[in-house]
Amino acid sequence: MVPARKVYFLLVSGIAIAPIIAMFLNISSSIAIALLFDVIILALMIVDGRRSRPHRVEIQRDLPPRLSIGRDNPVVLTVKSNTNAVILIRDYSPSNFGVSTPTIRAAVESDSTEELNYTVKPTQRGEFAWGDIQVRQLGLWGLAWDDWKIPQSLRVKVYPDLIGLRELSIRLTLQSSGSMRQRQMGMGTEFAELRNYRTGDDLRFIDWKATARRVGAYGNASPLVRVLEPEQEQTLLILLDRGRLMTAKVQGLQRFDWGLNATLSLALAGLHRGDRVGLGVFDRQIHTWIPPERGQHHLGNLIDRLTPIQPVLLESDYLGAVTNVVRQQTRRALVVVITDLVDVTASAELLAALSKLAPRYLPFCVTLRDPEVDNLAHTFTENVTHAYARAVALDLLAQRRVAFAQLKQKGVLVLDAPANQITDKLVEQYLRLKARNQL
Repeated sequence: MVPARKVYFLLVSGIAIAPIIAMFLNISSSIAIALLFDVIILALMIVDGRRSRPHRVEIQRDLPPRLSIGRDNPVVLTVKSNTNAVILIRDYSPSNFGVSTPTIRAAVESDSTEELNYTVKPTQRGEFAWGDIQVRQLGLWGLAWDDWKIPQSLRVKVYPDLIGLRELSIRLTLQSSGSMRQRQMGMGTEFAELRNYRTGDDLRFIDWKATARRVGAYGNASPLVRVLEPEQEQTLLILLDRGRLMTAKVQGLQRFDWGLNATLSLALAGLHRGDRVGLGVFDRQIHTWIPPERGQHHLGNLIDRLTPIQPVLLESDYLGAVTNVVRQQTRRALVVVITDLVDVTASAELLAALSKLAPRYLPFCVTLRDPEVDNLAHTFTENVTHAYARAVALDLLAQRRVAFAQLKQKGVLVLDAPANQITDKLVEQYLRLKARNQL
C-alpha cells in the first residue's frame, strides 16, 4: 500500500489548521484536534487501500515470440477490470532494452477490457529475462495505491532484424508478381515469354520465326518479341567479417549487427531471385560456413545459424577467408565481403584478398561507414576542438576513397554507405547487378 498525493495534502492541511484552532481554544486542544484529524486520514487511507484489493485488475502481457534487434517491437498489455479503476503499470523488461513508456497510467472503466501498447527496442541479440508486472491501483476514495506484482516472468529471444526481413519479402513479392513485375527486353539472359510488339520496342528482339509461324497459322501479322529476365540459379556467396573492426558501436548497435541484418536481407533477395546462397562468417579463421542452397527454407537455416554469433576482438584473416571460398566454390560466383576498412595501409590484406578473386569471380566489397563521421566532416564550426575533429573526419573519408579507388581499378565492386542505410542500398545494388547480367 502506497499513500496517494491527496493523503499528504490532507495531512499537511491538518497541521496548518492547528494555529487557527488555537485562536479559539488552547494550544493543547488544537494539537490534539490536529493529531486526531491526521489519524483519521491515515485510518481512511488504510481502509481505502484494503477495499480496493478485491477489485484488482487482471493484466496479461502479449509480445512477439521473436524480437528484432534495433527495432521498436510492440508489446500489448490487456487490462480487465470489474470496476472503474485508475492504474499505474511498470513492466520489468530487460534492463538493456529501450522502452518507449517506462510507466503506463490508465483509467479503465467498469466491466471492460482495454489494451495498452508500448514498444521495446533491444540493442543486443541473445536470450534475456523479462520480469514481472508491477501494478498500482488507486482506491475508490483516492487516498491509497494498492501495490502488487503480477507474476509473468519469462525468457525472450532477440534475433536480427526480422521485421525488416518481412518488409523486404513483401516488397520483393510485389515487384515480382502480376502487373508489378517489369520484364524488360535486353535486361536478362533467360527467355521469359513472347508477347505482341508494342510501339517503342527494340526491333532486335523480334522473334521472326515465331512471328512467321503465327502468321501462317492464324493470319495475324502482329510481330512477336522475346522478353528476357535475369538469369536464375546463379551463386551468391556472402562473407561476413566478425573481427575487431565489427565490434564498434554505430547508432546504438554493433557494426556486426548492422552487417548481419544486411547479410540476411541480401540472402533473402538472392533466394527470392532463384539464386543459390552460401555464407561464411570469419575472423582469424572461418567460424561458420553454410554451403550454397536454393529455396526459401534456406533463409530459416541462415537465421538460426547466425543469430548466436557475436563479434570478437581479433584481427580478421581476409586472405584465409577468400582462399576458403576459392577452395569451396570452383564456378563463377558473386562474392560479397561485408566488413569495414580504414585506409590503404591498414586494409592492405583486404585489398589483396579481394583482388585475388578477380577476374574469375565477381568480388563485391561492402563497408559500413559510421554516420557520425559524415556528420563531423560536413559540419562547419569555429570551435577549435570541433574543427580538429572535423579535420580528422575529413582525412578518414579521404583515405577510404583512396582505398576504394584502388579496389575499383582491380575490378572489385564497391559499396560504402552509413551502417544504418547499408541494407537497403546493398539489396538495391544486388538487384541492379542481376538486371544488368553482370554476374
